[in-house]
Amino acid sequence: MRRRLAPARLVVDASIALAWCFDDEASAATEALLDQVRTHGAVVPTLWHLELGNVLLAAERRGRTIQGGIVVRLSLFARLPIEIDVETSGRAWRETLVLARAERLTLYDGAYLELAMRRGLPLATMDQDLAVAAKRVAVAVLP
Repeated sequence: MRRRLAPARLVVDASIALAWCFDDEASAATEALLDQVRTHGAVVPTLWHLELGNVLLAAERRGRTIQGGIVVRLSLFARLPIEIDVETSGRAWRETLVLARAERLTLYDGAYLELAMRRGLPLATMDQDLAVAAKRVAVAVLP
């Protein structure tokens, strides 16, 4: 039986999610966002799983986390009420590409911004370039 997700209250990018994994990147603000996601849910683009998995795998290879640590961290994310936006891929070569080009973002970061714009949601990110671009297009930025 699939759980029903409440409407998401924010878009969460990988930089925020990774702060939940590593103490040296965590802060009171990122922990508050985690509580907000637990309570109200979040929405992410389809690339989110791959991006998180890739960064965690790189952390394992650098010795930042023990082998098997990825599974533990990914199980945390699996329990959160996070909606995967099914429209991300279909917009990648149109709206997202145009937006990423205009805002000088990677296509990956453009996907988070396009999603926040389309859904009218704030964007939670620790990426400065993405935060600046979001503010330019009138998207609220957290934390």
